[in-house]
Amino acid sequence: MIDLLATRYYYLVTFLLLGVGAYMMIGNRNLVKKVIGMNIFQTGIFLFFIAAAYLEGASPPVLTAEAPHVSPLPHVLILTAIVVGVSLTAVALGLIVRIYADYGTLDAEVLWEVRHDD
Repeated sequence: MIDLLATRYYYLVTFLLLGVGAYMMIGNRNLVKKVIGMNIFQTGIFLFFIAAAYLEGASPPVLTAEAPHVSPLPHVLILTAIVVGVSLTAVALGLIVRIYADYGTLDAEVLWEVRHDD
């Protein structure tokens, strides 16, 4: 078991990033910290896909006869996910700026109380 963790430490780092990101999204009341937690969670997912696609001794999928080949699909999916993640972060931060301008707070519970008092 220890040898497996020593050779596959990136899975341990993946689940650490997923745990920290999920805790920040659920446990924090500040909206900016929730967005940071979402980005950490996304990074854990990216690392998981790239680590799962790794093959020892594999070659690029260029027109050669030697096998095994590395699949380019996970890498392309992660590049697309990074673009989507950056866009999502930009929209979320833009909404947070607007919320702060309207309500003067970034605390989710205070916003919940203000919205339900109206």
